[in-house]
Amino acid sequence: MSVADFIVSLPLVIMSAAAVIVMLAIAVRRNHAVAAAIALIGVTASLLSLLIAASAIPRQLTTLLILDSYSLVYMAILLCAAAFVILLSYGYLEQRNEHREEFYILILLATTGAMVLAASRHFISFFLGLELLSISLYALIAYIRSHTVSIEAGIKYLVLAASSSSVLLFGLALIYAESGSMDLSQLASVMNRTAATANAFPIIAGLMLILTGVGFKLAVVPFHLWTPDVYEGAPLPVTAFIATVSKGGMFALILRWFHLPNAALSGTAGLVLAIIAIASMLTGNLLALSQTNVKRILAYSSIAHMGYALVALLAGGALGASAATYYLAAYFATILGAFGLMTILSGPQHEAAALEDYRGLFWKRPAIAAVFTVMLLSLAGIPLTAGFLGKFYVITAGASQSRWLLLFVLVVSSTIGLFYYLRILATMYAQPTDITKVTKPILPVPATVALVVLTGLIFLLGLYPHPLWSAIIAATRSLG
Repeated sequence: MSVADFIVSLPLVIMSAAAVIVMLAIAVRRNHAVAAAIALIGVTASLLSLLIAASAIPRQLTTLLILDSYSLVYMAILLCAAAFVILLSYGYLEQRNEHREEFYILILLATTGAMVLAASRHFISFFLGLELLSISLYALIAYIRSHTVSIEAGIKYLVLAASSSSVLLFGLALIYAESGSMDLSQLASVMNRTAATANAFPIIAGLMLILTGVGFKLAVVPFHLWTPDVYEGAPLPVTAFIATVSKGGMFALILRWFHLPNAALSGTAGLVLAIIAIASMLTGNLLALSQTNVKRILAYSSIAHMGYALVALLAGGALGASAATYYLAAYFATILGAFGLMTILSGPQHEAAALEDYRGLFWKRPAIAAVFTVMLLSLAGIPLTAGFLGKFYVITAGASQSRWLLLFVLVVSSTIGLFYYLRILATMYAQPTDITKVTKPILPVPATVALVVLTGLIFLLGLYPHPLWSAIIAATRSLG
């Protein structure tokens, strides 16, 4: 390994080292604050090392990874999300009688897996990154052993994720058998082959199996059935992690290898992804209407939001990748804030997940209700918030490639989504049935800091997008 190779690999090296250091610290003495601090320092150091790595890009590390400006931008987004999850987790775990310290090892390893996905250029690194992420999530989802619903969610995710990984691996094998190469660029080349190709069936079958594995990780229709149950059963910080880092790593990978810089995505893969996007936008929003659990509402909402992001992917062209990336950044900040607020309202034996838990919240804790209002308005895409500009960029990208059907469904489904967001708001601002019922009198400092920063980010990205948008535009040029 050359000096330049070591420099560009610093973010991954630091994250791996942080996980080992936390493990050694636990072996010496268990201390929740120390473990959380080491994890947060490791994530911060990895984030800062991106500036050093930027001096040596673009660079290919063996045949497995490619480090360029696109990889670094997504790594920065994933690391920021992981840092917020760590801040939100500390107060949540302090209330529970579990072995808290190992939680941070799993978060660090899962984030490393997502970062590997963002930089993958080979089938092997793709699968290794995916499995590092997934195996960590198995334990994270079932981490609260005293809650049977968490154990159930962990088992469901284990069975379904293992099955989807098997399907994905079989698809990769079919593509390799046909192309003779395990480079991920094969995915782009096989999408351009037509049904007239002599051996079209193995190619199409392999691509569909790959999309099945990818669709499960993104929780898009029809691979979404696990989402509400796992969201509901997982600890709240883990639910936030699944909604952001887990999906972000996979979306970074497919955006790199399915994006067409000069045209919209078409052919078999384009048709299938368009159907998936339409079904996800409509199904996610329609199923959320009947839910009375806020975690399940946000679970179905996340299915719709992945559909919105797929619209930008399908649009391709000069704006497609940039719009998808900005949308994900805005969505991550918003959903982290929403789940973070739910985290600080939860007690030792009870998560604030039911809709009734928020009845009259404004009259009991107006500041928290105001923050949650901002998050919900951003998820709905109301102006002055990050969510509005994210959808604006997606619509602009779709219009630039005349994807009118997708845009029509996006607008209609977003209008449907307004109803269940407003239902939560109406519950919060309604007169409380019991004014003395206050969920939690003292807010944990780390989670409070995270919420303040996230609220500021939502307004910043909604009112002054230029710095992030410029960085994303420059980064996505490397995809062309």
